[in-house]
Amino acid sequence: MDFKYPKNEKLKSRKTIDLLFTEGKSVSKFPLRLVYTPIEDCEGKIKFGVSVSKKHFKYAVDRNYFKRVLRECYRLNKHLILDNLDQKYAVMFFYQTKERLSYAEINEKTIQLFEKWNLAVKEQNND
Repeated sequence: MDFKYPKNEKLKSRKTIDLLFTEGKSVSKFPLRLVYTPIEDCEGKIKFGVSVSKKHFKYAVDRNYFKRVLRECYRLNKHLILDNLDQKYAVMFFYQTKERLSYAEINEKTIQLFEKWNLAVKEQNND
């Protein structure tokens, strides 16, 4: 199993991020939300980004902490989604609460969210 988060998996393209917000679909598992859209021009199977709202965490230190936690949860659990993908996706991962959940709670919610996303992608492909 590959637990890396290489540069080619990082979502950095402004055009792709704008596409996510205009045409993307979302899946939620409180307090996490995942917005995704299929893309064509991508090196790997997935482009992944994280975001934590300034509205919920005023200080950059707090936002950066939760972004690190989200990236780590993705890195350790990405096998749950990569094994089930048959096309390339751009994905944005959001932390949407003022509550300061522990790493273990966020990791558990991440696993549940990834399983929920797998079901959504399967349904979308069957239609």
